[in-house]
Amino acid sequence: MATPTFPVINMEKLNTEERPATMELIKDACENWGFFEILNHGISHELLDTVERMTKGHYKKVMEQRFKEMVESKGLEAVQTEIDDLDWESTFFLRHLPVSNISDVPDLDDEYRKTMKEFALQLEKLAEELLDLLCENLGLEKGYLKKAFYGSKGPTFGTKVSNYPPCPKPELIKGLRAHTDAGGIILLFQDDKVSGLQLLKDGEWIDVPPMRHSIVVNIGDQLEVITNGKYKSVMHRVIAQTDGNRMSIASFYNPGSDAVIYPAPALIEKEVEKNQIYPKFVFEDYMKLYTAVKFQAKEPRFEAMKAMESTVNMGPIATV
Repeated sequence: MATPTFPVINMEKLNTEERPATMELIKDACENWGFFEILNHGISHELLDTVERMTKGHYKKVMEQRFKEMVESKGLEAVQTEIDDLDWESTFFLRHLPVSNISDVPDLDDEYRKTMKEFALQLEKLAEELLDLLCENLGLEKGYLKKAFYGSKGPTFGTKVSNYPPCPKPELIKGLRAHTDAGGIILLFQDDKVSGLQLLKDGEWIDVPPMRHSIVVNIGDQLEVITNGKYKSVMHRVIAQTDGNRMSIASFYNPGSDAVIYPAPALIEKEVEKNQIYPKFVFEDYMKLYTAVKFQAKEPRFEAMKAMESTVNMGPIATV
């Protein structure tokens, strides 16, 4: 059986007569892949190149030595058996919304801080554009998903900057173990030379192709809940490589911590109304659970939220 082709969407076509066909591609990607890659997304190539250059420079200058020390201290060079409680990655986190912490993260030079701030603004705008395209495909009013994520202080938005250095035993240590993303919509700017990201489709691991200046988009658990399972978050992982250092900058546009998440009433089929499949919960409660069981199947998380549901008094969703 031929491997299905990973969905790549040219966003420029949304402004042409090819819009309906492009929207159909996005819909198919959301329903059947949980992932797609976008080109001509409106973020300048120049900015992307600067982000990549500075991120790689920062790794060399600040992170590489620390990573080597961690590997030595844990004796990872010499492992003989599979390691299932550790990832072969070097990371740091930036928070953008509701409050940015970019000024407080140590070891970043000013130019890099400024670049990452600019990048975050562009990604935030892109995430909201994408959410509206999903609304259109789902038949929800424009702005519905953004509102659903809002909470009392707006959405949570942050970036995980990762490097996956060359790994001597990729068959024993994953770059990042398999998981689904807990949040809303995830935008990833990844290395265009060193691959490693894979998603699980129909029981097979499929490579997410590295492409220059593309952004990879994937669906998080919260969108699965809001769409009542129409769109699904998908297991994915990173395979460490024996050569090459893979850069990955993943930005998570998530609900606010106190946002109440539940299936959009318009997406619940009448006959399942009595047996509404997905639970209603406060995002922060979901995150507390997720942190403990990130590398396990997502279904028990939804079940646990359902069990809690009866004990939670839910107010109406606040409209902005």
